[in-house]
Amino acid sequence: MDLSLSYFVQEVTSNPVMLVTVALTLGVIFVNGWTDAPNAIATCIGTRSMGVRSAILTSAVFNFLGVFVMTQINSSVASTISNMVDFGNNTQNALIALCAALFSIVVYSVAASFFGIPTSESHSLIAGLTGAAIAIQGGVDGVNGAEWVKVLYGLVLSLVLGFVTGWVVCKIITILFQNMERRKANIFFRYAQIAGAAAMSFMHGAQDGQKFIGVLFLGIAFAGGQNSVAGMVIPVWLMLLCSIVMGLGTSVGGEKIIKSVGMDMVKLERYQGFSADVAGAICLLYSSLFGIPVSTTHTKTSAIMGVGAVKRLSAINFGVVKDMMLTWIFTFPGCGLISFVIAKLFMFIFGQM
Repeated sequence: MDLSLSYFVQEVTSNPVMLVTVALTLGVIFVNGWTDAPNAIATCIGTRSMGVRSAILTSAVFNFLGVFVMTQINSSVASTISNMVDFGNNTQNALIALCAALFSIVVYSVAASFFGIPTSESHSLIAGLTGAAIAIQGGVDGVNGAEWVKVLYGLVLSLVLGFVTGWVVCKIITILFQNMERRKANIFFRYAQIAGAAAMSFMHGAQDGQKFIGVLFLGIAFAGGQNSVAGMVIPVWLMLLCSIVMGLGTSVGGEKIIKSVGMDMVKLERYQGFSADVAGAICLLYSSLFGIPVSTTHTKTSAIMGVGAVKRLSAINFGVVKDMMLTWIFTFPGCGLISFVIAKLFMFIFGQM
């Protein structure tokens, strides 16, 4: 199959369904950069190590680098997403179902962002794809259990490993720097946290960027008459396109989410913010290398809770945590149901054409 940029442009301009698929995918990537990426820099802003605008611009740059660099090194997360569902052998209907899944993700994510609640774009994506696959296949036969189980691994990794790693990293740093003068420690950790936020932004791009590259790659395959992406290599121009769009989304910012994650959940000092960033980046790196799709929001907030627990559990604002957990719990059935209904509707309208 031809995967050149010229072929892609030709398909987009000549195939209306492909045009809608690309527009929706890039829209979801933009929304991801807008709503999820701020989690990477929330602690850095919450501890006043960086200003809002400079942190957002830094995050945009490192999100771009994370998508582009990591996908060239290891694209296993993209492969997991591409192979998670089976839309059947009718590639035109599969493309319509993919459109429905993406549309449901945009609707769900923007609504959650409007209320300043950090939703999980990763879970929205997985739920959207799963709902559309069940709709088009008429049952769970459209879901690849071997790949989907990695989502369950990701839930455990992001929650448990995020918390434990946050606690361990913060404990080690507390012991290592316990004799340093407070003023010097604050100066050191101010710059250390900027580096930590950059690392977290890089790994956010590596994780979430790959997920959406996998979806767009699937759309290109469907448009070319292929019902899977097995054996196909992601082209460099596709990595660049997705990383640029995610970077632009990040530059828009998400100040409500920054306040919710970086300021309301736990009152952090600079060394704690640095610990949370390092712990989150470590968890995302591990997950990316093993092709496990995880929620960057889950990972970062779990790391923050682990850091807060080093001093005392009462340092954590469990009211904020409860609100986030309820949102995440509703993401799978909520976004999945929206995707199922929209897929059925799209198939009824466009499947007759």
